Amino acid sequence: MKVLSRDLSWLRFNARVLQEAQSPAVPLLERLKFLAIFSSNLDEFFKVRVATLRRLAKLKKKTRARLSERPKRVLKEVLAEVARQQEEFGATFREQLLPELNAHHIHLISEAELTDAQREWTARYFRENVRDLLSPVALDETLHHLFLKDQAVYLTFFLSQPRERKAKAEAERVLVMELPTKRHGGRFVRLPDEGEERFVLFLDDVIRVGAAELFPAYERVDVNAIKLSRDAELDIEEEVSGDLMEKIRSSLAKRTTGFPARLLYDPRMPAEALRAIKQKTGITDEELVEGSRYHNFRDFFGFPDFGETSFQYPEWPALAHPTLPRTGSLLDAIGQRDHLLHPPYQSFDYVTRLLREAATDPRVSSISITLYRVASKSAVVKALLKAAKHGKQVTAVVELKARFDEESNLFWADKLKRAGAHVVFTPPELKCHSKLLLIARREADETTRRYAYFSTGNFNESTAGLYTDHGLFTADERLTQESAAVFGYLLDQSTVPQLEYLLVAPFGLRPGLSTLIDYEIKQAKKGRDASIILKVNAIEDEGMIAKLYEASKAGVRIELIVRGIGRLLPGLPECSANIQQRGLVDRFLEHSRVYVFGHGGEEKVYVSSADWMTRNLDRRVEVAFPIFDDGLRAEVRHLLDLQRRDNVKARDFDNKYIEAAEGEKPLRAQEATYAWLKGLKRRMAKQ
Repeated sequence: MKVLSRDLSWLRFNARVLQEAQSPAVPLLERLKFLAIFSSNLDEFFKVRVATLRRLAKLKKKTRARLSERPKRVLKEVLAEVARQQEEFGATFREQLLPELNAHHIHLISEAELTDAQREWTARYFRENVRDLLSPVALDETLHHLFLKDQAVYLTFFLSQPRERKAKAEAERVLVMELPTKRHGGRFVRLPDEGEERFVLFLDDVIRVGAAELFPAYERVDVNAIKLSRDAELDIEEEVSGDLMEKIRSSLAKRTTGFPARLLYDPRMPAEALRAIKQKTGITDEELVEGSRYHNFRDFFGFPDFGETSFQYPEWPALAHPTLPRTGSLLDAIGQRDHLLHPPYQSFDYVTRLLREAATDPRVSSISITLYRVASKSAVVKALLKAAKHGKQVTAVVELKARFDEESNLFWADKLKRAGAHVVFTPPELKCHSKLLLIARREADETTRRYAYFSTGNFNESTAGLYTDHGLFTADERLTQESAAVFGYLLDQSTVPQLEYLLVAPFGLRPGLSTLIDYEIKQAKKGRDASIILKVNAIEDEGMIAKLYEASKAGVRIELIVRGIGRLLPGLPECSANIQQRGLVDRFLEHSRVYVFGHGGEEKVYVSSADWMTRNLDRRVEVAFPIFDDGLRAEVRHLLDLQRRDNVKARDFDNKYIEAAEGEKPLRAQEATYAWLKGLKRRMAKQ
């Protein structure tokens, strides 16, 4: 079966991010942020995917032979593509963005470009604001091992040419120090303006200016940057399972915790300094990657904006919801009808408001919730703590294996436990990625009614301002009853619930989707109209790809909107002639998943937390929920159709922008979505 490498597909996605940094239509500082996103994405890619490929490549030959891809070959292809993208990244920064900043009288200058007056100002700034933050460590015989933090930028100091030969100063010394970005309050320093010209300096260069003062005993001080990415120790279960899993566990039993995946270094670093770093850290040439003078471009999220609104996207304030009340009871409103929420276009505050209301409502008896990623200062968890304080039975299913958020989740889990909440952790072989909230309330007639919120996005008010998601508020018993059954499964996996409406992984999502695809295949074979529209972040699972190929060959029309990984190869005459694919990258991160099946003219629309990846279908708890309400189903379809018609930010499978046809007006889906939702309440009032 023909499929694209997962890792090369992901790199295609990051190339689309880089395209946004290159686009003149994107505001200038937003383009810098896309460079920051590209850089941050690549860091995670090395921590997770490259590190995993390297571990798999070290397995015994017989074990490697059972993998679907050859890790050594894939690793070679991946590193070649990364090198190409890195070169393009550097050219974009140097040849496009820096000149454009200069044209707008903004100059990101280096230490070598400082005028005498600027150097004097910088030296004074170093003494007053930076020097006390520094604590270099000498790499000498007294230091047995140097541990470098993951993703932190370090500066190395190579000292040579002692000023006093008779002094005890060594002829050469190497020291290393973490760049104090957080303690300083940012990576950039604004120098005094000169007329309309504005100047910015990296904190690194401020330290370079002060280095001579820091080490007065040496004539020469070379300052260079390094950054280490450590193996994120991706659970290998994410990649393979079964008896092969046991073989791999055995093969990797002695692996080093957090083993280095990549050390970026300044190519101008003296060989003596690099040799000392390698010796004290144990890093080998295999992990060395030639970088540039500056690392951690994600720090460009904090680049000064100079108050220039034209350099940024126009504000899109979060919209009020057309059917949920701004004041008054949300529970009562949900009890009357279903409501769809679309963050970040609409305010996520409705979710936290619902939790705060439930926390103090004397008739609410229990609150159950799944927590995959929460904000560092989580209003969601604070509402749950308040509920526990008011005597509610709070059950929180907390995922401790949410990559890179383990520490935060553990912190809040401990808080909830201390407050008396029932905190549940999923077993090691199972992740809970679904986003569910269930509230039980005693009604006036003494019956208990359940209220639910199903979502594609996390209970995280921070990311809710950046990720596009769909959430359903409902009291429909068909859904709330099955939501309660899912929570029962999360508490005890020994019994698999029998569900009619929700498609739930790991036991029901794959067979449910296969059944829906089979129905479309039967329709097509009977000569009837058959169609599938999928909007996901990733299509990786070979079983589902094979099913879509089968549907295409049967004549089913298939449209894919894939943000990230897409291993399926569309448009191949032998297997995917009826499949089209596009992707969308814009100011918000596309995060919602929507599955639409023609179903003989009676469309079935599911919204889900799950991508079509093996891990999501087989080793995670995921939920796909149907939209029953005709009006809300039409709402989801309309928003999906905007993305299908996008001819500004959409790309085809080959990363080429999809342009407007002759006579067709430009349509940018995210912009059109905001405008459409802004006028939704007015249109509903006229109906």
